[in-house]
Formats: sequence, structure tokens, C-alpha cells
Amino acid sequence: MHAHKFINQLDEAKLVAAIAEAEQKTSGTIHVYVSHRAHIKARAYAQRRFHQLGLANTSQHNAVLLYLTPRTRQFAIIGDRGVHEKCGDAFWQEVSAQLSAALKLGDYTAAILQTVRQIGDLLAAHFPAAAGDTNAFPTALSH
Repeated sequence: MHAHKFINQLDEAKLVAAIAEAEQKTSGTIHVYVSHRAHIKARAYAQRRFHQLGLANTSQHNAVLLYLTPRTRQFAIIGDRGVHEKCGDAFWQEVSAQLSAALKLGDYTAAILQTVRQIGDLLAAHFPAAAGDTNAFPTALSH
């Protein structure tokens, strides 16, 4: 599927609101990125984009990138080392399996919302919001 068609099917306002709501409960960052390119190796490109966006620069290493490549029907979820230390591979495998199944149903907004909420709950449990926390990254869906 072409990225424009995928993006047009998303309720961007709902997604941005869900990201903002999740980030209010944590010092962590969640970023959703939709690629226009046909990446065969989504994970490698996601890791590159993670660093390009500056997500590796959070003080607690608690950022997560949900990277979607509609043209190749792939995605990758990249958690910085602080997040990965708290949740391990089992969490990422569970979230990935649920996202994959939800995307196949065709309600892309619902699939991404579910994933953002899962990641937000994990971040809130391990990296709760503290007084004076500010979000250094814009809360938006990027593409």
C-alpha cells in the first residue's frame, strides 16, 4: 500500500491525542513514523531514523519509535536501551504480534492506538512522569 493511502486512512488527531496522553504519565517519549519508502529491512531503517530524530538522546534512554512502512507491509518498534532493560524481548514480541494481527484487520488507527497505549503503560510503570518534565520532542505523527 502506498504511504499516502495509509496515512489518509489514519485518524491523525486520535493518534496524536493518544501519544500526548501516554506521554503525560511518563518521562519517556513515543514517536510514530510512517515511511514513504519501500524498505525491505524496516528494522535497520527504523534504527537509523531513531538516531536521526534524536530519540537516542533522552537522559534516561526511554524513547520508543514505532516505524511503519506501508509499501512493504512491515513495521519495527525500537526501544532505547533504558526501555529494553526494563521490558526485555518478551514485551516487544508480544506488542509486535498484537500490532501485526491488528494491522491485518485493516483498522490502522485502532492498531496503532493499541500499540501506543501498551508502550505508554510500560513507560509509565518504569519511567513515571516527574515534576518539571518537559517533552523535548513534538507530539505528532511524522512521515
